[in-house]
Amino acid sequence: MRWRRSALTALLAAALPVLPDGRRNGFAHGVAPTAVTDDSLSGAGGTAPAPDRPGPHPADRNGERAAGFGPGPAPAGRRAGRGAPRARLRAWAELLRVSALFSVPGDALAGAAAVGRGPGRGTALAMGASLCLYEAGMALNDWADREEDAVDRPHRPIPSGRVSPAAALGAAGILTAAGLALAARAGRPALTVATGLAATVWAYDLHLKHTKAGPAAMAAARSLDLLLGATATATASTPPAGPGAPARRGRPDNVAGAATACAPALPAALMLGAHTYGVTAVSRHEAQGGSTGAPLAVLATTTALAAAVLRESRERTPGRPGATGADAHAHAHVRAHAAVARRLDAGPLGNVADPVRLLAVAFTAAYLRTAGPPLLHAALNPSPPLTQRAVGGGIRAMIPLQAALAARAGAPVTGAAVMGLVPLARALSRKVSPT
Repeated sequence: MRWRRSALTALLAAALPVLPDGRRNGFAHGVAPTAVTDDSLSGAGGTAPAPDRPGPHPADRNGERAAGFGPGPAPAGRRAGRGAPRARLRAWAELLRVSALFSVPGDALAGAAAVGRGPGRGTALAMGASLCLYEAGMALNDWADREEDAVDRPHRPIPSGRVSPAAALGAAGILTAAGLALAARAGRPALTVATGLAATVWAYDLHLKHTKAGPAAMAAARSLDLLLGATATATASTPPAGPGAPARRGRPDNVAGAATACAPALPAALMLGAHTYGVTAVSRHEAQGGSTGAPLAVLATTTALAAAVLRESRERTPGRPGATGADAHAHAHVRAHAAVARRLDAGPLGNVADPVRLLAVAFTAAYLRTAGPPLLHAALNPSPPLTQRAVGGGIRAMIPLQAALAARAGAPVTGAAVMGLVPLARALSRKVSPT
């Protein structure tokens, strides 16, 4: 009997390498009964992947870290798969967080509306510069956090080995240069604002994000982005009418004149910056969770911002897109009309018969609906997945906030165009995490 057992053991040992991978233990693809990690968004342990992020690699479901999904270099087989075009595209989409890109164009459009100008050549250049600088910040952020992500987010492109650190840093530099070049095409004032924006982004990613000044730096970057749109729209040169005709300029191409022209955009920039400050403060806890006070404070800030948008839109002068109190002193009849309108707007929502006013109310309600519930859930259960959902909701809520800011400035068409980005952002965020 003993020799039979030895023969049987030797036979099994010889047959084991022939069996397909994932079936040697009797479970398909290496999924054993202990393979499931049940977090159920409860926050227990905080080990579950975020709801909007890819889960572990199939080879990782038996409790062992999959090749290429942990810190350190990926093995040769994994590196070979990295060269596939689709996999490489997916890795770069995650690195650049392309689903969050839809929150960027509204900055320039809201800035253009705030200065009472329709979108034009300068607005388009500002949007291009903003997109480049935003993506530069995303690539630089992951490059700077590569060691931290190797522990907290091993599935991210750099720690998983799908994007090299040198490639991410190079992309950040190239995108920054492209953004500044586009801003320069819009004029010297726009380049000045874009330079400040780029410096803020790099300072945040390389140092400030780990200090108490981190949320303020990110808020300043978003405010500067809106001011970039306002500056480029108000000061960009008009293309020449013919081959030899000189360019016509809407405003003097100097920083002092641009500051005066863009002063009406400051309230909108501050509101957008305040929202960004709150989202950044919550994002500091997205990896570990555990913060109840931050989501509650940001929820209160969100409500206050919505009330401020509605109050400001009631004080806008009707009949003139983008008109502000600074412009009204030169138009006595418009001032009188505004005074009468304010007396008629006795309800809490103002004159609900005004379609522009209705749009501002609808966009503000969408802002509250997008940002509010995830923040409340994160406050009630501050687990990493729910905190990440609150951050993602805050990023997407920037779009209806930008639309509301445009509508309150008397640009309903611009606001509606910005709101058209919401379904695109929501659809893409299901495929690529915005955080």
